[in-house]
Amino acid sequence: MDHWSGDGIWKLTLFRNVFQVLKEFTHGKQQKVSKTGLKEALSDILLGMASGLKRDPIVILRMDGEDLLEFINGPSYEAEMVSIFSQIGCEDASLRDCITKALEKLTVDQGMPPSSDSWVMRNIVEPALESWDDKPVSQETFLEESKKVAMRVAQNLKEEPVIVAHSENTFDGSGIKRLLSNKFELDKLLNVGLENVPKDRNGKISKEYLRVVLDVVAPSVGLPQIGAVEQMDKVVADVLNRIDADDGKMIKEDEFKKLLTEIMGSIMLQLEGNPISVSSNSVVHEPLPSSLSLLQAST
Repeated sequence: MDHWSGDGIWKLTLFRNVFQVLKEFTHGKQQKVSKTGLKEALSDILLGMASGLKRDPIVILRMDGEDLLEFINGPSYEAEMVSIFSQIGCEDASLRDCITKALEKLTVDQGMPPSSDSWVMRNIVEPALESWDDKPVSQETFLEESKKVAMRVAQNLKEEPVIVAHSENTFDGSGIKRLLSNKFELDKLLNVGLENVPKDRNGKISKEYLRVVLDVVAPSVGLPQIGAVEQMDKVVADVLNRIDADDGKMIKEDEFKKLLTEIMGSIMLQLEGNPISVSSNSVVHEPLPSSLSLLQAST
C-alpha cells in the first residue's frame, strides 16, 4: 500500500472539488464562467480545503493487495478471523454471506479497502466469490474458505488497485483547553457564535440555543459538528442534559455565555479522561474526462 505525497493529495483533491463546485456553479450546464466568478469559486474551494485538511488531515492510499497478503500470511490472521466469526453471527446465514460480512470487518490497516463502496464490492469482492460452491457453515470451514476468498481479493487488487482517502482524528479536548486559557479569544468566539441568535425584547436568549451555538463554535475548538460523530454526540447530549439545556428557560446573554463556557469545560474534562478516536475511509472515484468541458473561462 503506497502513501501518496502531499502534492499528490492536493492535486487529486483539488481536481475533484473544482469540478464538483463548478458543476454546482454552472448548474451542470456547459456554459462559460467569468474569470471573476471562477476566481471566487476557486478561492472558496481552497480556503475550505485548507480549513478541513488542517482539522482532519487526509492520507491518500493506493491499495494493491500487498498489505492484504501480508495480513493473510501473518501470525494474527487466524485469531482475527476467529474473532470476526464470533461477532458476525453465522448461525442462520450462508457461508458466502458470512465471508462477505467478514470482509466488511477488515480494515484499511489490514489492506482491505471499504467493501461498503459499491465499486469495490462489484469489481473486487464479488469476482472473488464467483465460481465458488457454498458449504455448510462452521468455524473451521469459514477460516479455510475465507482465506481463499481473501487471497482472490488480494489478486484482484493487484490487477486493479483501489485509491482510498483515509483520515483519522482524535478528540481529546485540547482545542477547548487552548480556548479557555485565552479569555480574549474565548470572548471573541462566543460573540461570533451569538451573532445570529434571536433575543427577546429584554435581550434574553432561550437555553434551547445552547446546542445551536455550540455547533457553531465546534470547529474552532477541535470538535465535530453535532451529528457527525456518534460517540461525540453522546458526550455532548450527556453534558446538555445535566444542565437542562432544552427546558426553554430565557436567560441573560452573560449567563448564556457563562453556561456555554461551562458546557465546553465539561466536554473537555470528559474527553481528557476518555479521548474519542475516529477514522474514515472513502474510495476515490476520479471525475469523468467530459467534466473538463465545464472549465471554460471567458475573457
